[in-house]
Amino acid sequence: MSTTTTAPRKTRSLPPLMTLTDAAAERLRGLYAKGEQGKLLRIGVKTKGCSGMSYDMSWTEAPAPTDEVVKDKELTVLVDRKATLFLIGTVMDYEVKNLTSGFTFTNPNEKGRCGCGESFHV
Repeated sequence: MSTTTTAPRKTRSLPPLMTLTDAAAERLRGLYAKGEQGKLLRIGVKTKGCSGMSYDMSWTEAPAPTDEVVKDKELTVLVDRKATLFLIGTVMDYEVKNLTSGFTFTNPNEKGRCGCGESFHV
């Protein structure tokens, strides 16, 4: 009788679900301290635009059972569990340009964006 054993597979560690740049953290601190005090930012994706998906941000009073809690730079952000596979490794930034300002996402899972930049696909 012959038996073979296989060594357990080494698992690769996943990158963090989401990280914040210093600019995003500073802007979120300001929002959490003022008009959105006591609330948390929830990030998800929804079907929209030419490419299929867009980022969705909303304020909530407390985490839902379907939220992943992301802690970075001493801040808490929620990620809708349905969006986690689309967002693994994403960096959230806050950019100020001549005529606009807002949160942006650098997502390593994106395969392309629409021309206007409003939506993406993976």
